[in-house]
Parts: sequence; structure tokens; C-alpha cells
Amino acid sequence: MKDNFKYKRDSEVLLSQLMLPSNSNFSGKIHGGFILSLMDQIAFACASKHSGNYSVTASVNTVDFLNPIEVGELVTLRASVNYTGKSSMVVGIRVDSENIRTGEKKHCNSSYFTMVAKNEKGESVPVPGIILENDDDIRRFLTSVKRQELKSEKTSTLKEIDFHSKEYLDQLKEFNVKVI
Repeated sequence: MKDNFKYKRDSEVLLSQLMLPSNSNFSGKIHGGFILSLMDQIAFACASKHSGNYSVTASVNTVDFLNPIEVGELVTLRASVNYTGKSSMVVGIRVDSENIRTGEKKHCNSSYFTMVAKNEKGESVPVPGIILENDDDIRRFLTSVKRQELKSEKTSTLKEIDFHSKEYLDQLKEFNVKVI
């Protein structure tokens, strides 16, 4: 599998969808859960296209909703494989909306989904590497590597902390909580 590489552009996926009233929440904005569902679908399509196998979501990096999406706007999601490991891929997703009457566009969200390729038995399988063609590709790949390193450090640090110690319990006084 080491000699198997694909261009990023060969697995990029673009999805556009008109936002309907049935996709809105109680405040009349498009429900964040609906957008997350679209993001999961496009991550699946992109990763499966790259790997040639069914791919499952292993984790989702932070999702920050930057701008609300209105009913009647056209939402466009763009996905590309930013990183490949042995059986995993990081799919970068950008969500933009467009007011189709005025042409005004907004960046609404960006996130990174870690996807794992699976065979028919549900076992993880190797994925092709990606060919990095420009500075953006290199930046995205190395940013994914750094994001994984930081996640591992954070997880390790949090496992080592004894949150029952007096030091940490005293810190709770600074927050809007009550310990009983």
C-alpha cells in the first residue's frame, strides 16, 4: 500500500443544499444538528471516495458555529482529505452559506472529521496516501499532524490529574457551581 497515493482533488466532494423551514430550530435559524448531519455525510463521502472503502467517523474536532444560517439560504459544504494515516484520514470541511437573492456569502463553520476505512467485516483497512501539490496542502497536512499531537497531550494530561485533590476543589470557587 506504500506505493498507493491519490491526489486530494480526486476525492474532494462538494455538496450544496437549499435550507428549508423544516431544517430550522425554534429561533428560525438552521438547526446546528442538521448542519452536523450534512457534515458527517460529506466526510463519509470524501473519505470513502479516497479510501475506496466504507468509512466511519472516529472523531470530530471542535465545531464552532461562526455565523447563523437562515432559511432560504444555499449552504455549500466542501470536503477534502487533509491527512492520511494507516487506516485513518482527516477530512477538512468548510461550510458557507449564500443569500441567493443578494449574493451575500458567509463562512459559517469549519471542522475536521477523523474517518477510518473499514472492510466488509468491519475491520480497519489501509488507505492510500495523499499527494501534496502546494503550500496549502502541506500546511493542512502538517496542521492535522499538530492537531493530533495536541489532542494526545491533552488526553494524557487530563488522565494524570487528580481532580479530587484540594488544589482542584479550591479552584471550583471561581466558577458558577456548588459542591455538596
